[in-house]
Amino acid sequence: MRCQGVRGATSAEENSTESILSATCELLQLLVETNGLQSGDVASVIFTVTPDLTAVFPARAARQMGWTDVPLFCAQEIAVPGDVPHCIRILVHWNTDKEQSEIKHVYLKAARALRPDLVR
Repeated sequence: MRCQGVRGATSAEENSTESILSATCELLQLLVETNGLQSGDVASVIFTVTPDLTAVFPARAARQMGWTDVPLFCAQEIAVPGDVPHCIRILVHWNTDKEQSEIKHVYLKAARALRPDLVR
């Protein structure tokens, strides 16, 4: 078994606790459903947000979903002009037998513009 990266991104409607947690939870649930992720197989997760999101740490959504034993880390993205506003990005480090080519990355809402090649 090796550690593979699973990427995802979404956007929150506004800089509020409810909006950030809702968007993050939706993205995490879709990553779980799409790839068959189980929290016990997750080595760690990195969450980043654009500088316009400051109301809450997005990792709190994972804790609310029961990911209590998974190491979670939040950081701020580089403020690139023209970047997707209110953007939440996730990188899951997943212990799996799947090949990297079998993993499905998920991009939702305005964040779909980040990787149009991966949007279904």
